[in-house]
Amino acid sequence: MKMIEMPVVVIISAHSEWRAVREGFSTVSAHAGPFGEWFETGMQDHRVIFVHGGWGKIAAAASVQWALEQWRPGLVINLGTCGGLAGQVDRGAIILANETLVYDIVEQMGDAQAAIDHYATRLDLSWLREPYPMAVIPARLVSADRDIVAGEVGWLREQYSALAADWESGAIAWVCSRNRTRCLILRGVSDLVSESGGEAYGKPHVFHDGTRLVMQSLLAALPDWLACVSIKAAYTTGAGAGDIP
Repeated sequence: MKMIEMPVVVIISAHSEWRAVREGFSTVSAHAGPFGEWFETGMQDHRVIFVHGGWGKIAAAASVQWALEQWRPGLVINLGTCGGLAGQVDRGAIILANETLVYDIVEQMGDAQAAIDHYATRLDLSWLREPYPMAVIPARLVSADRDIVAGEVGWLREQYSALAADWESGAIAWVCSRNRTRCLILRGVSDLVSESGGEAYGKPHVFHDGTRLVMQSLLAALPDWLACVSIKAAYTTGAGAGDIP
C-alpha cells in the first residue's frame, strides 16, 4: 500500500477576491476554465489549485463539483469575504465556518424550515490541528444570493445566531459534504451592515478596500493553514483511492 499526497483546491468566488489572489500570484500562468480562471502552484509540499469559481450559489456549487471531478482533492478550501452584522463582529475578523445554511429559500407549499434544514451543513473540523495560525471566530455562516438586507439584520441574529453572511459558503459546504470531501471555509469581514444600512452600500470602494485587506491576510496565512492538515490517500495496486485518514 502506498500513501500519496492528494491535491488541495482553493475556491475563490467574487471577482474582487480573485483579483487579490492574482496580485499575490502574478507570475503564475492561469488557464481558462468553464467558470473562470484557474492556476496551480506548490505550497507546504502540497499541490494547490486555485479556482475562480464565480459569484453566487449556482456558480459556487457547479464550480466545486467540477473541481472535485477534475482533481479529486483531499481538501477544498474557500477563502473570501463576508458581511458582518454590526454589533456582533468587528470588521477584519476571520470567521472559521463550523456550520453553514442557506436562508433565502422560500417554500410556500410545504415546510419552509425543512427546506432550509436540508441545505444546512455541519463542518467536521476535527482533522484540523490546533493551534490555528491566526485568530479566528468559529461560527455559523449564513448564505443568500443577495447582500444582507438591513431590515433582516435583527432576524438573522435572532433566528440563526448569525454573525456574518455571504453568497457562496452554504453551497460550497453542501457540495463538499455530499462528496465526502473535507472543507475548510475562512471568510473575513470586509464591511458591516446594521439595521440602518450597510457601510459599503453605495460605496463600492469600502468593499473593495476591505476585500483587499482580508484576502491579503488569508493568503499570507494559507501556508500555515496547510501545515495544520495531512491530506493523504491510500492506494493499492489495482485499487482506487481509499478513505482519507
